[in-house]
Amino acid sequence: MLDRSKLLLVEQQIQKLRDDIHHHNYLYYALDTPQIPDVEYDRLLCALQTLEKEHPELVTADSPTQRVGSQPLDVFSQVTHIVPMLSLDNAFNDNELYEFNRRIIDRLHIEDQQIEYACEPKLDGIAISLLYRGGILVQGATRGDGTTGEDITQNVRTIPSVPLRLQGDSYPLILEVRGEIYMPKAGFQQLNETARNNNEKLFVNPRNAAAGSLRQLDSRITAQRPLEMCAYSVGQVEGGELPDSHIDILYALSGWGFRINKEIAKVIGIHSCCDYFKKLSEKRDALAYDIDGIVFKVNSLHLQQTLGFISRAPRWAIAMKFPAQEEITQLQDVEFQVGRTGVITPVARLQPVFVGGVTVSNATLHNRDEIERLGVMVGDTVIIRRAGDVIPQIVSVVEAKRPDNATPIEFPQQCPVCASPVVHIEGETAIRCSGGLVCVAQVKEAIKHYVSRKAMDVDGLGEKLVEQLVDSGCIQSVADLYDLKQEQLIVMERMGEKSAANLLRALERSKTTTLARFIYALGIREVGEATARSLVQHLGNLEALMQADNETLQSINDVGPVVTKFIIEFFSQESNQGMIQRLRDQGVNWPDVEVQKADLPLAGVSYVLTGSLDALNRDQAKQYLQALGATVTASVSKKTSCLVAGPKAGSKLVKAEQLGIDIINEEQLVELLGTHGVNI
Repeated sequence: MLDRSKLLLVEQQIQKLRDDIHHHNYLYYALDTPQIPDVEYDRLLCALQTLEKEHPELVTADSPTQRVGSQPLDVFSQVTHIVPMLSLDNAFNDNELYEFNRRIIDRLHIEDQQIEYACEPKLDGIAISLLYRGGILVQGATRGDGTTGEDITQNVRTIPSVPLRLQGDSYPLILEVRGEIYMPKAGFQQLNETARNNNEKLFVNPRNAAAGSLRQLDSRITAQRPLEMCAYSVGQVEGGELPDSHIDILYALSGWGFRINKEIAKVIGIHSCCDYFKKLSEKRDALAYDIDGIVFKVNSLHLQQTLGFISRAPRWAIAMKFPAQEEITQLQDVEFQVGRTGVITPVARLQPVFVGGVTVSNATLHNRDEIERLGVMVGDTVIIRRAGDVIPQIVSVVEAKRPDNATPIEFPQQCPVCASPVVHIEGETAIRCSGGLVCVAQVKEAIKHYVSRKAMDVDGLGEKLVEQLVDSGCIQSVADLYDLKQEQLIVMERMGEKSAANLLRALERSKTTTLARFIYALGIREVGEATARSLVQHLGNLEALMQADNETLQSINDVGPVVTKFIIEFFSQESNQGMIQRLRDQGVNWPDVEVQKADLPLAGVSYVLTGSLDALNRDQAKQYLQALGATVTASVSKKTSCLVAGPKAGSKLVKAEQLGIDIINEEQLVELLGTHGVNI
């Protein structure tokens, strides 16, 4: 049993991993702007899974291991998937694939260990759900968070390989077909060539291009993009029967007019799965489309039903990922970049090399610890890995090729941008610029954060324009944004009168916001969206937050000593106080949220939700409870007043029973809400 201090450290590690994964899920699934390669995402998820397995009492319903993806965009109407679109567990080597097979054998209690598997290339595109009624396409939706997706019916209708009407007459009355929409390599190259000729922004890779094409509000643009759709499974089925094996279902879909992958195969035994994986690995580069692995599924539907599901994935299927694509090159130099909070990050400048479909000339080195772990020096020959979309990384050094003139990587003593002293805070890996608002790099990143979608949501003010405005001297802080004039904007690169006018209107609209958004937009270290909401809920107004002391802040469940320290430091600085006042003087405002907590019926009561809820989903339950003044936290502790336990409640229920905490079911929760005027 861990002591309290070690357990707190583990809790902090788990929460940091969850926050990072949620953030990258949002970038990947919602915004199509991934910032880390798949291998790094997989590493984060594996680290979280390992910690949660070691500490099951810390598993929460909102953990990325318990759900798929993140929330969909609001620009399209939402669609609820009757049958959830779950993700798949991953295998990264033969041993993990054999372990997957062993679990199946053990669960089925069979002596014959030769299971029949369906093998399919894992297309690198966007998961899609197509709903047919009476053979007619009536709805197309993205996967979204697995339960709720985006309605993109008009866009999928423009894709030639999506049947508008099914062939034959043997299909079910209601049929939901699931598949992947992707962009073939040749089409992607032609799309970027056209963009290059028109002096437009290029897409990073085919998956990025496919995602951007599907999320066009104007379906005429989607129609011009070379998209294809390949079916790989079914979801909701009513009024008809399907074959009793996965492969036969795919062939049935082919007969009804769907494209299926020509490389699919049916094999006997896990050894044959490994052979199939090797064969496709060798063939991968010659395929007309990108694949990032192979999906293996138990072929028998009867056995699939027997095996069932875990919370976020089927037990009968697994995706085996290809090894990250690697190449060898030379580290020519190391430069240091400054982030929003002053963190100084080393960036490797490489001899350009073609890997993973793009020419790579930069790679992240993360921090001093990573450099020491690698033992890398300027001039070294290094192996880089690009296993995603954006950030390549150095994975090892070829020491045998180290030149005599190789030099150690020296970290700066002064900020490379503003020359302020560099500081190293005990307990942190990173080094930081101490310049604060004096540092132009930090100013730029602070402004980018302030105008971002989750903060003040200033449409049209992208990263490059922020950099231009700062470099030209038009703005030096977020408060300067609201003093911008049209004549300052129209001289910026690719900004005409219409764009400038639209941006000024967006800035004006952003002045009316919520207090939680405003607090998040300020960029206080470690204060994310959830923490900002908790601060507002517990303190009610900005003045109370700015004056809050250590004891007050730490009494809030989501706020620990580290976050408390950063909040107090931020609001104690006169420059930050002045900036906030200036923003308010310029008209930045939010609805009156100052409330007397004692007036709310559930003030001072702390709830935890666990298990599945039927009458209302967990987010709704949380919102109703918070609106009545309650605190809703992710984990059970001595501070918890009541646990709402639905079916399949696990470790939280056990812990609540051990602590003697009140436990109610969903019916009792609905009754409680009803007594306070909330009708479900």
